[in-house]
Amino acid sequence: MSTARPSRGSRGALQNFKKFGAEPPDHAIGRSRGGLTTKNHLVCDGKDRALAFLLTPGQFADTSLMQATLAEIRVPGSAGRPRTRPDRVMADKGYPSKANRTWLRERGIAATIPERDDQIAHRRKKRGRPIDFGDDQKARYRGRNVVERCFGKLKQWRGIAMRSDKLARNYHAALCLAATLHWLTSGISNTS
Repeated sequence: MSTARPSRGSRGALQNFKKFGAEPPDHAIGRSRGGLTTKNHLVCDGKDRALAFLLTPGQFADTSLMQATLAEIRVPGSAGRPRTRPDRVMADKGYPSKANRTWLRERGIAATIPERDDQIAHRRKKRGRPIDFGDDQKARYRGRNVVERCFGKLKQWRGIAMRSDKLARNYHAALCLAATLHWLTSGISNTS
C-alpha cells in the first residue's frame, strides 16, 4: 500500500518577495501574513479615546504585549496620582492566555476576553477553571467596538493608515498627535 504524495500545486504558491537583510529594530516593521507590517497595540477608554499604545513588528503575538500595553496607561485626575488600572479589560480572541488572565486577576481587573476555539477544546479535555462567557459577558463584549472606532479615528490620518514613516518614533509621534487632537476635539476634558 503506497501513500499518495500531495502534488506541488496543493502546497500553495512559492514566496514572491525578496528581502535584502533584516529590518532594523528602530523601524518596528516585521513580516506577517500580509507582508511587511507594524502592529499597534492600543488601549482606549469607553469613549473611543486612546489611552496608551505600543508599536511592534507585524510578527509579534498580540497576547505577549497585553501587560506592557496596559502598563502604559496614565490618566491624571483632579488630585493625587494618575490612574493606571482600568476597571475592566475587553479584548478580542488575540489576547486570551493563562498568563494574561492571572495578571489581570492579581490586579483586581475584571476581564471580558472570549476564548479561542482551540482553548475551549483543550479545556474540555482537562479539568480546570472554566471561563464564564455567558449572556452578561456577551452583552459587555458588544461594547468592544470602541477600540475599532478608535483605530478608525486614528486612521483618518493618511500617514497613520498607510504607515508612510520609516522610523517607529516618527510613526509613534504621529499617533500621539492624532490621539491628542481626538481628545481635544471630543469636547470632554475630564476622564471621570
